[in-house]
Amino acid sequence: MNYRKYLLLPCLMLALVSIAPAALLAQTDTTIKVLIVNAHPDDESGCAATVYKITHDLKGKVDLAVITNGEAGYKYSTLAESIYGVELTEEAVGRELLPTIRKQELMNGGKWIGIRNYYFMEQKDTRYSTDPAEVMNTGVWNLAQVKQRLAEIILREGYDYIFCLLPTDGTHGHHKSATILALQTVKELPADKRPVVLGVSDSTKGDTAATRFSMLANYPETKVSNGKPSFFFDRTVKFGFKNALDYKIVVNWLIAEHKSQGTMQTGMSRGDIEQFWFFDINDPAKIPETEQLFERLKPVSFKKKEYK
Repeated sequence: MNYRKYLLLPCLMLALVSIAPAALLAQTDTTIKVLIVNAHPDDESGCAATVYKITHDLKGKVDLAVITNGEAGYKYSTLAESIYGVELTEEAVGRELLPTIRKQELMNGGKWIGIRNYYFMEQKDTRYSTDPAEVMNTGVWNLAQVKQRLAEIILREGYDYIFCLLPTDGTHGHHKSATILALQTVKELPADKRPVVLGVSDSTKGDTAATRFSMLANYPETKVSNGKPSFFFDRTVKFGFKNALDYKIVVNWLIAEHKSQGTMQTGMSRGDIEQFWFFDINDPAKIPETEQLFERLKPVSFKKKEYK
């Protein structure tokens, strides 16, 4: 049965293709440019506050490459069924409709943080597993096609940085695989064309157990010799009237758009610090300029106003 006739979504055609810039930027462009490489629509929430600051305060450009079509999220769509008017938790229905729904939700959220372009790789979203071998060794994704597409985008756009999720042992195997593919792609590029690849994780102030990560077993490209994050952005920095606002609000706006994924909503206001890990494949000579980038993100750009 074709369930699409029951689904009404604005701008569906925009979600079915990669959105490319109208014209390539000049080679002399000095604007900070970042590519996020994620497995699923909604993974971008991990670095959302940093991206907001880059696009709004530094006037940088941030694009997003999503490797899977997100169809396996149907198990968490209970509350969204009344919004979209279909039984998304029925596997056949969810797998048919969620790729389109989640693309639209992704772009709705991306407006809040300033995402410019979206590149959809359309690989199959199979199931939850923490084992990256289910993707990397089985042929469920066309790995060569993904890497070729990533390389084309990176070389064309000349990104300074790539953000991807830190591939810790307990994370989704698709998250790990997306990061592995990003690292492998960059490692195979000419040295002068390689962006700095940073792994993203988050932490809560007051945590006694700091995240440690040195390498994902069997994937040496993921090595981080110092075992700890190198750069940080604090979502809890206060601003506005009576310092009542912080950057968690922007992250919450983004999360709220992913209505087909009920578990995403439980992440509201969680995570105080966005942490960035400097992989060993990067040129260590680029550490100072990366430090400078994160220093530039610290100041609050909003004017302080007083009211009577």
